[in-house]
Amino acid sequence: MSKIFRILIVLGLTAVLVYFFARSARWGEVLDYIKGVNLPLFLVLFPFAAFHFFTRALRWRYLLVPEKKDVRFFPMVAANVVGFTVTFVFPGRLGELVKPLYLARKEGIRKGFAIGTVVVERIFDMFTMCFLLGLFLLARPLLPGLFDIGPEAARSLKFWGIIGVAFATGLLALILALYFFKEKALGTIGFLLKPLPERWRRRLLELGREFIDGLKFFHSLSGLAMYTVLSFVVWLAIILYYWTLTAAFRVHVPYFLLVPFVFLTMVGASIPTPGMAGGYDYFSKLGMTSLLHVDPNLAVGMTLVMHAIQVAVTCILGYAILGREGISLFQLKKMGESEAR
Repeated sequence: MSKIFRILIVLGLTAVLVYFFARSARWGEVLDYIKGVNLPLFLVLFPFAAFHFFTRALRWRYLLVPEKKDVRFFPMVAANVVGFTVTFVFPGRLGELVKPLYLARKEGIRKGFAIGTVVVERIFDMFTMCFLLGLFLLARPLLPGLFDIGPEAARSLKFWGIIGVAFATGLLALILALYFFKEKALGTIGFLLKPLPERWRRRLLELGREFIDGLKFFHSLSGLAMYTVLSFVVWLAIILYYWTLTAAFRVHVPYFLLVPFVFLTMVGASIPTPGMAGGYDYFSKLGMTSLLHVDPNLAVGMTLVMHAIQVAVTCILGYAILGREGISLFQLKKMGESEAR
């Protein structure tokens, strides 16, 4: 019954967000906008949609060095692809667990360690986008003609930026405390797990120790610096994808104006709906209309196209990798759910 209840909540949330995204859309105009896309730039979007798998894999290597120095590049790319595929197909952001578990199995890395590296990734993703958003908000008053957004949109961005920084800072402080006060943290975890059976408690403590070991990355200043640089590479390349999309639909905006837009889509994508449906779409439309001053029907068309390309490219690559290895998507889902329990 609890599982059914969770499914109903997710479906209800998805339906509400899709409604707000699609309401008042004139679908004839939406279709006309889609038909008028610049075909060469449209085709460029497909390789751009896959490029972040490679930049993310390149960045991930720096987190894995303390555990294994010779992690192969292709399994890291494949882990990112299958992780995003699971996220697109199933609700609950389960791909965030599948990604490290897949790599741990392929490369002989401890599960808890691999999961710890993904937590670090997400923190740096938030910090990177919050930093870029902060730069944008600082530059906007100096170049009002170039970055023309309304006061209401600026207030909304400032609010979400503060939330993002606060959340990322709190999470960073927590994992640093776990790492630098490892034994005390494990003692606290063991105390909290006392009501559980001995076998479960021992297993969870082992995973906790592996997870904390996955934070060894913070001891290397050179690795930390390089990882920070590569985090900007990852997100600047993602922004380039969206900038190309706007050009394909003949919406000409400064590249840096896409920073707050991408920040909003990241907020929407964090809502755990199947395939990021609804949340990603609503926040994308909100960003296009309030930040880029795009016609609402054009915003709907652009959002549908960019979302469809991301899902199609990811799932095609994901199914190709899984077919090559003889693994089904439901096996990956089961693996992630068993670890989540």
